[in-house]
Amino acid sequence: MEAVIKKAVHVLSRDGLVVYPTETIYGLGADALSEIAIYKVYEAKQRPMGKPISVAVSDIEMIHGIAYVDEFAERFISKFLPGPVTVVLPVKNCLPSDLTGGTGTIGIRYPDHAVALSIIAELDSPITATSANISGEISPVSSDQVNVAHDFLIDGGVLPGTPSTVINLAERKIERPGAMLEEIAAFLKEER
Repeated sequence: MEAVIKKAVHVLSRDGLVVYPTETIYGLGADALSEIAIYKVYEAKQRPMGKPISVAVSDIEMIHGIAYVDEFAERFISKFLPGPVTVVLPVKNCLPSDLTGGTGTIGIRYPDHAVALSIIAELDSPITATSANISGEISPVSSDQVNVAHDFLIDGGVLPGTPSTVINLAERKIERPGAMLEEIAAFLKEER
């Protein structure tokens, strides 16, 4: 697996696109600090520019590096991440603006998957965390369902397929129900 991680990092460091497994679905990864790579993601997905794209990180420090984290967000993150949750936080200006779609926020995944975490840690940079499919089509749970252009694909077998729950931590509201929904809803109720 080490050679696969190295190849993925090599591709990413040259603005390439990597399809990688997570604990939910296959993601399309690109260097989240590269405007060229981000443009390739929009192009591959046929996604309209201006529609935000989430990023994936490999540790809590990386979250703090790209977003503003208040005490409530800190409690939420320590309870639910890594895991199948996308947290939406106010973004710092280190990320290309195309990722945020002008919202001032960024969706962040901290996946609970060894391959995804190894790639991000080795690259030492966040990568895009969007499904490896053409916009509006089925999110891929197996490598044969991936229908976007890419430079390298890591086959992680058949994945669970339940999308991450998206929660806006600044507004304390669930934007898209998905995995761990009941636990997240209970946490929000307790914190009110």
